[in-house]
Amino acid sequence: MFHRMLATASAALVLCASAAFAGTGAEGYFQIYNNTDDNTVVGFYTNDGGGWSSNWLSSRIGPDESARAEFTDDSGSCAQTFRVGWLGTDGGEVLDEPIDIDICEASNVYLDDNEIYYD
Repeated sequence: MFHRMLATASAALVLCASAAFAGTGAEGYFQIYNNTDDNTVVGFYTNDGGGWSSNWLSSRIGPDESARAEFTDDSGSCAQTFRVGWLGTDGGEVLDEPIDIDICEASNVYLDDNEIYYD
C-alpha cells in the first residue's frame, strides 16, 4: 500500500480552488475534484488488495473545492480500488460504492453528483 503524508500545510494534501492544479499519478500525485452542488467529501480511501487505507483526507472537501493527494512510495501497486465518504445528513459518513482505478495513470479524480470518474 502507498505510504501517505496527510497534512494540509504540507505538500501531501493541499486544499485549493477547483481546477487550480492538474496532477499525474505517474509523478506521485493526483487531484481530487468535488464537482457536486452541495455535497461534502469527508473521506477518500484506497485498497490495493491488502485492505482499506486510512482516510487520505485531513480536511473536508466542500463543493467546488479540490485536494491534491500525494503518495510517496513507488513500490505499491498501481491497481487500486477507491471509495469516497460523503458527509451524511446526520453528520456521519456515507460511503459510495468502490471504483477501480490505475492510480499511476490517473491525474484527476472527479466526484460529481451522480458519477465518479477519473482521467
